Amino acid sequence: MSEPTVTPIGAKAPSDRAPSDRPSFAGPEQMSAALEATGYLPDEGLATAAYLALVMHRPLFLEGEAGVGKTALAHALARITGRPIYRLQCYEGLEASQALYDWDFGRQLLHLRAAEAAHATGDTETLEASLYDRRFLLARPLLQALEDSPSVLLVDEVDRADDEFEAFLLEVLSDFTISIPELGTVRATTPPLVVLTSNRTREVHDALKRRCLYHWLPHPEFDREVAILRSRLPQVTETLAREVARATAKLRTLDLLKPPGIAESMDWATALHTLGARDLDPDLAARTLGAVLKYREDTERVQGLARGALFGG
Repeated sequence: MSEPTVTPIGAKAPSDRAPSDRPSFAGPEQMSAALEATGYLPDEGLATAAYLALVMHRPLFLEGEAGVGKTALAHALARITGRPIYRLQCYEGLEASQALYDWDFGRQLLHLRAAEAAHATGDTETLEASLYDRRFLLARPLLQALEDSPSVLLVDEVDRADDEFEAFLLEVLSDFTISIPELGTVRATTPPLVVLTSNRTREVHDALKRRCLYHWLPHPEFDREVAILRSRLPQVTETLAREVARATAKLRTLDLLKPPGIAESMDWATALHTLGARDLDPDLAARTLGAVLKYREDTERVQGLARGALFGG
């Protein structure tokens, strides 16, 4: 993708996607069908929330345990809408410059030295202005999502960021504009489809949640998890998919440090299939716990229980 350009208010952002190429959905049912075609199986509530986020231009705040499909939904939405996706991974200490933009000081210095060597410095103001040309701007995910309109913006694990970053993010999402003092203001021609995810390691402020449409993603019910496994892993037998889903559901009731999500369920089924399993043999299940459990304490707890009770039919 070529480097995008800053778009003043009222101008159209560069895009190679004509309006007629952008898919539309008559309602949640059509969006659900499109998502299912990508291998993502939403329930009615999630499909409705995603549809409303798209047509109302409201951010979608997804909260739930790790591995239940929050991030995967954003990627699926990008696929069915034909939009590029920009991901901002949040973490403690994340600053605005790492989310918005930064200046490429190395290239600016080279430009300054080249101008001096060519004796083309001119007056000081002209030289300073040339240092803040768009080509020296490093666009980060938030700016990229606004410039490459329309797009999907994934703000992943926002609960890991600091309170100050939350306040900054709320300001950006209020009008989808970014002001760059040296260049001007960037506004998305079409607001990005924003998906924020949270594993609820801490409570996110009400102000940010009020700006969004909210949806809680639980672990899938048994039949839905089997359907997901069969859809995403067609090489896995139905028997193995059902037994893995049943065993994973039992593991989630054990008060583990990290209950397995659907991502771990798929990893486990894949590992078992790779080893030639057509059903869930208790001994093989115990040997492959590293695919579904990620903490030593959880593994030891499960290994200390009766295998038949957990991995039996």
